[in-house]
Amino acid sequence: MHVGVDVGGTKVLAVELTGAGADVAVARSAQVPMPGRTAADAEVEAAVARAVADVADGRPLAGVGVSAAGLVDREGRRVRFAAHLPWRDAPVRDRLAERIGVPVVLDNDANCAARAELDAGALRGVDFALLITVGTGIGGAVVVDGHVVRGANGMAGEFGHVQVVPDGLPCECGLRGCWEQYCSGRALERVTRVALGSHLDGPEVAALARAGDPVALEAFATVGTWLGVGAAGLVSALDPERVVIGGGVSAVGDLLLEPARRALGGALQGTSHRDLPTLVPTRFGPEAGAVGAALLAAAGD
Repeated sequence: MHVGVDVGGTKVLAVELTGAGADVAVARSAQVPMPGRTAADAEVEAAVARAVADVADGRPLAGVGVSAAGLVDREGRRVRFAAHLPWRDAPVRDRLAERIGVPVVLDNDANCAARAELDAGALRGVDFALLITVGTGIGGAVVVDGHVVRGANGMAGEFGHVQVVPDGLPCECGLRGCWEQYCSGRALERVTRVALGSHLDGPEVAALARAGDPVALEAFATVGTWLGVGAAGLVSALDPERVVIGGGVSAVGDLLLEPARRALGGALQGTSHRDLPTLVPTRFGPEAGAVGAALLAAAGD
């Protein structure tokens, strides 16, 4: 059995898959809260091991794939930096392999999500595409000729830390005005906190939006507009045929995606003289990174 684990800013999600090819699906999952950005490396790695053990439930493991929200080196050994996690130049692959006792493979979370969608989801059969994950922050992957482009250092696709507002809001990465400060789960929470004067987390805002609450709907419209504006810049640079949106914030569907589609069309040059890329949700939603990590682990055998 192979288990895929997505290590994000707020939780660790582990999955076991069933099926093959286009019929891959999640058979079993487990979730463990993230200890926090100030936690020690060992605490985060213990949470990963706990999520894996919950999914395995005593059954023998063949390997584990890890999808990490951070800069992963080209060799897939280290997390060089993670804005929402404590890892700094950390040999995550080898430490987790020693802790769990089976081979571990490691990649960036959005790259793993792209792999899941290429194999069995919204990118199947697509040659040139972008994948954007909107969760605690923003992640991304670039697909060229049906393959994920890693870049010279293995760090391509860090769209969330492109500056969109000079001297804007401070970001956990150490810069200011990063895109994810205006388009992410934390941006959504900030918008509603300003409007309501009280704190709601992302799932609470989503529940209100689905119920028709005007403040929550406006918050998603604001974040969705920023999503479309940022995506337009990437489309201008890379000219994809499809833009796929994943991550926890995207679970509300068109409440986020419709404002993004409108903003994408409004912020892109020459719209009457080009084919606009389709902007669609991932098939696997917030589980895409973990699904891709499990596929990566199985492919390593």
